[in-house]
Amino acid sequence: MTHRDRPPFRADHVGSLLRPARLHAARARRAAGEIGEAELASVEDDCIREAIALQEGVGLEAVTDGEFRRGHWWVDFVSALDGTRIEGGLAGRFRTADGTVRHGPTRAVVTGRIARTRPIEVDYFRFLKATTRRMPKLCIPSPTLVHFRAGRDGIDRRAYPELDGFFADLASAWRGEIADLAEAGCRYLQLDDTNFAYLCDAEMREGVRKIGWDPDSLPRTYAALINDAIGGRPADMVVTMHLCRGNLSGAWAAEGGYDPVAEVLFNEIAIDGFFLEYDTPRAGSFAPLRFVPKGKTVVLGLVTTKSGEMEQKDVLKRRIDEAARHLALDQLALSPQCGFASVAQGNDIDLAHETAKLRLVVEVASEVWG
Repeated sequence: MTHRDRPPFRADHVGSLLRPARLHAARARRAAGEIGEAELASVEDDCIREAIALQEGVGLEAVTDGEFRRGHWWVDFVSALDGTRIEGGLAGRFRTADGTVRHGPTRAVVTGRIARTRPIEVDYFRFLKATTRRMPKLCIPSPTLVHFRAGRDGIDRRAYPELDGFFADLASAWRGEIADLAEAGCRYLQLDDTNFAYLCDAEMREGVRKIGWDPDSLPRTYAALINDAIGGRPADMVVTMHLCRGNLSGAWAAEGGYDPVAEVLFNEIAIDGFFLEYDTPRAGSFAPLRFVPKGKTVVLGLVTTKSGEMEQKDVLKRRIDEAARHLALDQLALSPQCGFASVAQGNDIDLAHETAKLRLVVEVASEVWG
């Protein structure tokens, strides 16, 4: 039960990092027309180099670009596809610890045939791979995002009178991107998927019914979609999935344990591991981990990114022990529960605490697994 030479690693992380102030400033200047794309890209490059140095410096073996070239964890990717438009909000609202209720999550609607007509993250991955000495990890949204949030009325019926063609086009778009990423050398890919976690929330499940979907059958539908989307990947490409209940500047959108989706999630999706949010009681117990089959890894998201409050090592170790009652310790790993900046403005946490939390993950993982 020691160091892993294949991801997900004993100490890992979800992907996004706090954007530096000068990156925010450069984006504002680009939006105002004061600088061009080349000038913005140069600032992004410099900031990503620093983010890579931070990750390498705390001892992480998987390194991301912090998602510094994005404004939003999934909108940028989905917007790059033909046949999509971003609008409105999903049923349900983001909530905070003080009881504040915010707007609902953004959704995509489908206005025509879905198609990927150009690479989306491939050049960005090439820069990451060329810049880090560690395993470059890329995070992209799950294809379920386009379906779950649209509802049947949000998928153009002229383009898709039946949904079989929609799912086929959606999977094809992801397969094309993954094939190009594989050719560029990507061997560690993460699909970010809030929807399996949203399907654990009673309010969200009712919202799903109202837009025309069946929350009981969706997990199996989505397992088939994801398997189709990743089906052509190289045998040596590790694919994982991150699940959380929303992460907008520290707010969340759903709650409830993984029980309603666990059997399908863990057994019917042909991926290698799961990053599971477990930083608060909103995520439920570790009991659903009993459904995880041998050969798959669960990365326990025990360290919160929603605030700067630091976790205690002995508390984290006790929670890992609790999880190990349901899944072998050798199939577990440790990470923060989500990214530090799923959207550009980031969570209510500073760089010093972000760094300390990443270092804490590395230290605890080393002490638990060797």
